[in-house]
Amino acid sequence: MGKYLKFFIVGIFFGIVLVKSEAVSWYRIFEMFKFQSFHMYGIIGTAVVTGIILLRLSKTRQVKTTEGSALRVPLKERGFTRYIVGGTIFGLGWALCGACPGPMYILIGTAAFSILIVIAAALLGTFVYGLLKDKLPH
Repeated sequence: MGKYLKFFIVGIFFGIVLVKSEAVSWYRIFEMFKFQSFHMYGIIGTAVVTGIILLRLSKTRQVKTTEGSALRVPLKERGFTRYIVGGTIFGLGWALCGACPGPMYILIGTAAFSILIVIAAALLGTFVYGLLKDKLPH
């Protein structure tokens, strides 16, 4: 249990950063989808650039996992259609519920308990995908 404490602390810090930057604010998300504000695009763009830099560094510096083995980033099959369809579904869900899947649990901490409906729907969708994944094109 103690080895997971560091992840718990990082998660709490990440939640505080998202709340303070207003990245979990429904109003900020609404502004983004109406192209009225650069705020969320700036946050997302910063995250993408940071991810690219850290991924490049992890490939060149032989970064180790928490278990001590070498970190390997698997190669993915390239496909345009799957990303367009998946991104559209993701974006529609994000626009309808006003929350990305990551901050859904953070919103509980901000006393936005209506997000429990979204979490229940996300869990149901994950369960249905698990039942249908062998029949879906991948």
